[in-house]
Amino acid sequence: MNIANIGNGWETALTIAGLALVSLVTRCFFLIPEREVPLPEWLKRGLKVAPLAALTAVVVPEIVMTQGHLIQTWQDARLPAVAAATLYYLWRPGVLGPLLAGLAFFLPLRLLLGW
Repeated sequence: MNIANIGNGWETALTIAGLALVSLVTRCFFLIPEREVPLPEWLKRGLKVAPLAALTAVVVPEIVMTQGHLIQTWQDARLPAVAAATLYYLWRPGVLGPLLAGLAFFLPLRLLLGW
């Protein structure tokens, strides 16, 4: 795409303003009404697990795939790092501990062994 074909200044400004308006309305949707918007029970349950589902959908492919294909060898630094982070989490639930445990395995394997 040639940058000259993007448009002139007012089109760009109008696009940015439109995106800002859409973002503002969608993010403030539940703050605009004066009274609480009733949500169905199935939607409330779904919203409770949505962050976990989104995180899983992003993280799992990064662990088990390389360039769109499943990893073919166990000599991948991500696998021992995930195992270490999981074991640490089972021992002491939290965020920082498993992250550091995973990195403690990942970095030496990646930097020293080239996995």
